Amino acid sequence: MGNRRTFIKNSSLFVGAAQLPFSLFSIPVKKKKLGVALVGLGYYSTDLLAPALQETEHCELKGIVTGSPEKIPLWQKKYGIEDKNVYSYENMHNIANNPEIDVVYIVLPNALHLPYAIIAANAGKHVWCEKPMATTVAECEQMIAISQKNKVQLTVGYRMQHEPVTQQIIGWGKSRPYGAMTKIYAEAGFKNGAKNPKHWKINKALGGGAMYDMGVYPLNAVRYCTGLEPISVTATQENTRSHLFDADETTNFELQFPNGIIATCKTTFADYLNTLNVACEKGGYTVSPFQAYSGVQATTSDGKTLKPFIGNQQAKQMDEDALAILNAAPQTLVVPGEEGLKDIKVVDAIMASASKNGTTIKL
Repeated sequence: MGNRRTFIKNSSLFVGAAQLPFSLFSIPVKKKKLGVALVGLGYYSTDLLAPALQETEHCELKGIVTGSPEKIPLWQKKYGIEDKNVYSYENMHNIANNPEIDVVYIVLPNALHLPYAIIAANAGKHVWCEKPMATTVAECEQMIAISQKNKVQLTVGYRMQHEPVTQQIIGWGKSRPYGAMTKIYAEAGFKNGAKNPKHWKINKALGGGAMYDMGVYPLNAVRYCTGLEPISVTATQENTRSHLFDADETTNFELQFPNGIIATCKTTFADYLNTLNVACEKGGYTVSPFQAYSGVQATTSDGKTLKPFIGNQQAKQMDEDALAILNAAPQTLVVPGEEGLKDIKVVDAIMASASKNGTTIKL
C-alpha cells in the first residue's frame, strides 16, 4: 500500500511511463492461452482471481505486480511464477518486453485504475480492469482512448454479466416475457469499516465509499435488466460513522428510465443487502442473491426458478474475455470499456445530486 501512496505524491512516474515504446505484435496468432499478470495482490486477487485462473481454459496466471515484497515468495511457491515475471509498481512498464504476459488485470483501489491502465496499454498489453472502471468520466474516457491508441482491448470486470442466471435476466430485458416493466428495486451492501478502519474502500481519496464499491452492482443491474439508459437521477447520501471514514456509508438513488420505468436503489456499508426485483404489468421476478460470488438464483411470479450456475464466475469471465482477444474479435466483449463509462456517467450524476440535497439531475 505504501507504493500506492507514492503514486498520489508523485504522478510523474506515470507520465514518463506513458511515453514508453511498445509492440503491437506481442501475442502470437496461434497462442492457445493468454498469460495474465495480476496488478495488486489484495483479497480479490489472492482469494478469487488467482484460484479462478487455475480453472480457466484460455488464460493462465503468469505474472504479478506488487508493492509488497514479502508476498512474492508465497505466490511464486504456490503458482510457479518465475522471477522474470515479477514486477513492482515502479518497474511495471518493463512488462512491455515480456512476451509471456498478454493481459494485465488491474486489481487496485479505484483511484489507481487509470495510471496503471496507461502503463499496461502503452506496454502493448490488453487491459482487464476491476469495477468500477474509474472514479470519473474523464478517467474512463482517457482509459478508452489510450487503449484504442495502442490497439489493445479494454474490458471491465463485471463478472455478473458473464453469469448465466444474470444473462437470462438480460435476455428478459429484451423479450419482456412478463410485459412492460414498471418498477425495479435493487440493493447491494455489506458491513464494512469496523474491522479494518484503514481499508482503502472507506478512503475517499482512493475512490472508496459504498457507491463506488457496491453501488455499481444495483446501478449496472437496473441498466442491464431494462436494456435502457436512465434519463434522470435523484440521490441522497449519509454517513453515520464519520469517525471511521470520510466516504459515503449509504447512498440511496432513484433512476427514471424511458417508458415511465422507475428504479429505486440502495447501497451501503452498514448492512447486508443483495436483491434485485423487477415488477412488470404481467408479474415479474426476483433475483436473490443477485451479485454473490455463487448461488445467484431467480424466481418468477409464475413459479419458475432459474437454478444457480455451477462453476466459477471469475473463471468464466476471464475465459470469455480471453476468447475475444484470441479470436481478434473485440465486438464480442461482454463488458467493453464503453460499458464501464456508461455507469460512471450515472455515478457522476448520483454524486452531483447527493451534493445538492437530492436535486434531480437530468442525463
